[in-house]
Amino acid sequence: MPTSPHPFYQKLSYYLISITLICVGISYGREVILPVLFSILMAALLLPVTKFLGRKGLGRVLSIGLPLFVTIVLCGGIMYLISTQVINFLDDVPMLRERVNEVMLSFQKWVRTNTNMKIWQQNIYINQTLDNLKESAPQIASSTFGSITDILSYAILLPMYSFLILYYRTLIKRFLIDIFKNGSEQSVTAILIGSTTIAQRYITGLVIETGIVFGLNALGFIVLGIKYAIFLALLAALLNLIPYLGMLVANVICMFVTLISSPVTSDALWVGAILGVVQFIDNNFGMPLIVGNTVRINSLVTILGVIVGGALCGFPGMFLAIPALAISKVICDHVDGLKPWGDLMGDGTTPGKPQDLPTNPKDAAG
Repeated sequence: MPTSPHPFYQKLSYYLISITLICVGISYGREVILPVLFSILMAALLLPVTKFLGRKGLGRVLSIGLPLFVTIVLCGGIMYLISTQVINFLDDVPMLRERVNEVMLSFQKWVRTNTNMKIWQQNIYINQTLDNLKESAPQIASSTFGSITDILSYAILLPMYSFLILYYRTLIKRFLIDIFKNGSEQSVTAILIGSTTIAQRYITGLVIETGIVFGLNALGFIVLGIKYAIFLALLAALLNLIPYLGMLVANVICMFVTLISSPVTSDALWVGAILGVVQFIDNNFGMPLIVGNTVRINSLVTILGVIVGGALCGFPGMFLAIPALAISKVICDHVDGLKPWGDLMGDGTTPGKPQDLPTNPKDAAG
């Protein structure tokens, strides 16, 4: 059996240094890198439609521009729905502030009864916390302004990048294959096919799953007569895009908003129960049936990836973590020296075997 010319500790050092450099590059260059990564996902999602329209005789520009325009209109409609719900919620903030004071007073009385801590002592701690928040207010305002700027830049850059990636996809594919002219052309083609297929399946399944989660949440909230039912259902569905952590945050926010907006305290518990039931249905039926086995990443790697993605790039990084891990696994499965890493990332169902994806070169990007 042939042995590697490099010892294990040397190869491990190379891998760790490479991973560190990639993370540092993403952290410092995320304003440039993130729009490109989102554009690649959008391009992968639109690729089958673009190919179909191209086969029907539409020119390259029209076959790319038409589905891209429809996608922009749909995303604009979703953003309009979100903005109207947020505006409706903000209109009631003065009234909700009074309700918050009532809830806080009841909570302080409960604390005084069970801990013998006087209300004036609790107010000291509360005022100290508020003072700390006031000191960090400029940073929060700066972060908010940055977020608005990012949204505007994404709205301009994503369609442009996606169009150009789809327009020059054949050139990009040929470049990636040409730089590996050392007998690895077949592996590069397989990686391109696998990565494109995973991106298509994952994003499509995620859109369908988010719609189902939103519908179930909204139905449950409307039946119970919860105020801001559509807003809370939409918020929970969007936060559900973040694996594991998103639904915990959604439960806290939705239950708190219901607690301060509803005269019946038990409504907050019902909201938590509905979200729990929907999450159970989604985890056991929605994800397996809709997304299927597209992303065969174990839970430990998934959680670590989401946390690292959030630390590097915030919310966009948390969303991109799962497809990035899945594509990384495809690369590891097709590169001999990286196969142990692919096995480590996998769910243990198919050790040492690349994912069951199309292998026809015609299915590759281009």
